[in-house]
Amino acid sequence: MESINLDNAVIIDTETTGLSSADRICEISVIDAKSGQVLYTSLINPQISIPAQASAIHGITNDDVKDSPVFFDAWEHIEPLIKNKTLLIYNADFDIRMIIASLNSECSRSYTVSLAWALDHNARCVMRWYAYFYGSLCGNDVTPRFQRLTNACYQQGIDTSGLKAHRSLSDCEMTRLLINAVNAKLGA
Repeated sequence: MESINLDNAVIIDTETTGLSSADRICEISVIDAKSGQVLYTSLINPQISIPAQASAIHGITNDDVKDSPVFFDAWEHIEPLIKNKTLLIYNADFDIRMIIASLNSECSRSYTVSLAWALDHNARCVMRWYAYFYGSLCGNDVTPRFQRLTNACYQQGIDTSGLKAHRSLSDCEMTRLLINAVNAKLGA
């Protein structure tokens, strides 16, 4: 199994109003994968209501986001930061799908189709990578099981006490710490 190269890479995480394609991003963060430097973090006005069930998970309320930028405005700042970078995302399929869903109402179909391809092409799913690592430790590297990010950190002995799960900036840092811990075990 290969370690993850952190050179020229960023870690991205989002929080959303829900799990469907009709839902939208309500927080996004981008950090440098190697240093952990925060490149961008913001609450996002999703322009739809945040259901109580979603707020119960991440703690973000409609009042929290009412004066925040809409995703399209945030994306204008994020896109140059991630251009020509490897995107490290815990559950890449979900976050990429939500980025596209959040841009669909503001951008042309041709843009979102090409963006979806570019994001997918440049992304590495850390959740899938970790599942193979953890599965091989458990003797089950044929059908690895996905782990929640907090569970994966716990399994690797990572102290997350100063981080709040299900907030994008904390989840970016947990992802970075997890990659570093697994890379060390892989001899990287």
